[in-house]
Amino acid sequence: MNAARQGSLPWSAEHRAAAEQLVPSLAAASPERLWAAVALQAADRLEAARRGIEAYRRHPYRRSVRDEPEIVWRQGSTRLRDFGGSGAPVLVVPSLVNRWFVLHLSERRSFLRLLKARGFRPLAVDWDAPGPAEREFGTAEYVAVRLEAVLDAVLARTGEAPHLLGYCMGGNLTLALALRRQRDLRSLGLLATPWDFHAGRPAIAVLMGNARKSIGGILDAYGEMPLDFLQSFFLALDPTLSDRKFRRFAAMPQDSDAARDFVALEDWLNEGTALTKRTAEDCLFGWYGENLTARRRWQVGGHAVDPRALDLPSLAVVPGTDRIVPPESARALAAEIPGCQVHVPPLGHIGMMVSNATESQLVEPVAAFLTAAKPRRPRSPRAIRAKRAAAAS
Repeated sequence: MNAARQGSLPWSAEHRAAAEQLVPSLAAASPERLWAAVALQAADRLEAARRGIEAYRRHPYRRSVRDEPEIVWRQGSTRLRDFGGSGAPVLVVPSLVNRWFVLHLSERRSFLRLLKARGFRPLAVDWDAPGPAEREFGTAEYVAVRLEAVLDAVLARTGEAPHLLGYCMGGNLTLALALRRQRDLRSLGLLATPWDFHAGRPAIAVLMGNARKSIGGILDAYGEMPLDFLQSFFLALDPTLSDRKFRRFAAMPQDSDAARDFVALEDWLNEGTALTKRTAEDCLFGWYGENLTARRRWQVGGHAVDPRALDLPSLAVVPGTDRIVPPESARALAAEIPGCQVHVPPLGHIGMMVSNATESQLVEPVAAFLTAAKPRRPRSPRAIRAKRAAAAS
């Protein structure tokens, strides 16, 4: 409190101007009255957040969609879901951390449904929780073993080179896949994909360095990175988010579409999955800690993942108010890819995918980009073998 009254408290760029205007009033107020006012406000906010949490726990909404895409292929715990249709195939790869259905959240919110309505045939990767087959997987294996097989399945099923879209961490994986299989793809779209993990958060390297021993202990003890620990990590990126969102929820009419949307999204957030030990090490130590991606030292199959080598039509969607992937981090990737188009919707990391503005700010520009990318025949030997095997079966 003393630092705030003296104007020496470090504020985020977002709040700095407003905080500076408050300094004279804070300095003039009596410390006793100021502390009492802050304590009262904190208690009111805490009570509102508690009411919001209780309302969420009691809410009757449960996810049920009429058009759940069919599971058409599986390997280990990974499944491929086909939304169907006769349009150009679009393979969509979500993050390993959260469940796939943020892409198809509810009857009201579905990126995949909107994409299909534009004449495309969406196919989504459903990672599910890692099982015995994935226990030793790192990020390299998820690309070279699993996503390569997924792409083969799409080629065999559709006979066409698909568009490839990656969301969040899924974008990192799809970039690596695209570099390995350019001849079998039509385009690459990167949605809120981090690359320079220190851009916008220069302290993250120090944080990871200090936490490496304790995180390593968790990984050794559990043999994986449990969901609760991952949630704690993401919570630290915006510590007051839970308080703010549950206070907003407490004020909503509980039978409203807005309340049902909130519960649908919160249920999805709470249904994430663990990361394998090696994948967690790659992401937390290699990406966040050492920034191997931006340094072009992240490797898949013994080769560095170098965006400069990509020769596909490409689009980077960089949410302008993203708190999970700072825009500077995603822009760094677009700057590395030759000829990469950039679209900056005025949305956040998750809101981009599930908000009222998803259709106009995400689906429409993505659909325009996909439509402009010329069709390609899959040409790699793997694609030819996959097509022949499908024809013979």
